[in-house]
Amino acid sequence: MSTEKMGKVEEVLLFIQVKKLEITCSWWRSSHTHCLWQMTLSQRRNPYALLRMQDTMAEELALASKQLLMVRQAALHQLFEKEHEQYQQELNEKGKAFYVERL
Repeated sequence: MSTEKMGKVEEVLLFIQVKKLEITCSWWRSSHTHCLWQMTLSQRRNPYALLRMQDTMAEELALASKQLLMVRQAALHQLFEKEHEQYQQELNEKGKAFYVERL
C-alpha cells in the first residue's frame, strides 16, 4: 500500500472515530436531558412526596433528640447514684451515715 492510501485509510478511521464520539456525546446529552426531565416531572407530579419526606425527617430528628435527652438523663442519674454511694462510703469510714426514713 502506498503512503497516500495509508493516509486516506487513517483519515477515514479517524473520521469514523470522531463520528462515534459525536454519537456517544449526543446520546449522553439526550439521556441526561431525559433524566432531568423525569426528575422534574416526578417533582411536579407529586409535590406532596417532598413534603412528606420533610415531615418524616423532622419527626425522626425530634425522636432522635428525645432519645438523646433520655440517654443523657440516664447517664446523669447513674452519676448521681455513684456519687451518693461514694458519699455513703466516706461517711461510713467516719462512723456517720445519711438519715433514711423507713416506712
